[in-house]
Amino acid sequence: MKILILGGTGLVGKALVSHFAINHEVKALGREIYNNQQLLKEYIEWSDLLIQLSGATIAKRWTKKYKEEIWDSRIKTNQKLAKIYNQSRNRPKLICASAVGFYPESDCKNPFDESYKKHGPDFLSILADNWEQEALNISSKALIFRFGVVLSKNGGALKEMLPMYRLGAGGPIGNGTQCFPWIHIQDLINAFQFGIDKNLNGIYNLTSPDLINQKDFGKALSKTISRPFLIKTFPWQLKLLFGEGSEVLLKSLAVNPKKLLKHGFKFNFANIDSALKDLFK
Repeated sequence: MKILILGGTGLVGKALVSHFAINHEVKALGREIYNNQQLLKEYIEWSDLLIQLSGATIAKRWTKKYKEEIWDSRIKTNQKLAKIYNQSRNRPKLICASAVGFYPESDCKNPFDESYKKHGPDFLSILADNWEQEALNISSKALIFRFGVVLSKNGGALKEMLPMYRLGAGGPIGNGTQCFPWIHIQDLINAFQFGIDKNLNGIYNLTSPDLINQKDFGKALSKTISRPFLIKTFPWQLKLLFGEGSEVLLKSLAVNPKKLLKHGFKFNFANIDSALKDLFK
């Protein structure tokens, strides 16, 4: 296949490039491609599969200006892509990213699956809902993956946490009871391949079936790297650092990958201990 990955320069994009480039022809582009719509149209018409991952990181302090960038980098890029895609002679299979932030808060004993249709009231939930609607405006047959926290040593949340944990400064965030939806990077890659092989469409949660809270995740990480888990981070400290963006760390998201499991997808790393053991082997 000829595979075009938009937003292909981030953690997930680079991992997918490495996976697909073994057997397919892959082009990975950053968000600057949206400034050249004619060239983007040519790339779309070249491709058999289009993977849309574009979006500014949410792991920063949210100023009013940066919230606009988070929004525009997902919503406006999908709107631009819809226009170009639907003007193209060739319309490739489409896979789009979304996030489990779509869901309202819940605890690990009461997870949401894809049958729950009502987004939460906060910025992340409204963002994810609009992101998905714009993805479906590109193609009603799109496959949309709602990502949990992607665990990889090469980037993302785990790489950001490691320096603190290695210093022995790891500990619960707030009371630590907030549910922590996660997925090993290899299971994410395998799910993309599975979705292509099975020709899936619609919305799928892309999280491990192992529901754990933030405290248990932190304890497992500390144990894996042989460091203590002692120092509590208070919500007010996070709000000083990240402003409204602290909700990324404080929101309790309990999510079940029901549809993937129903279709027969097998997680290689279905529990946190095996996932971390593999990442730090």
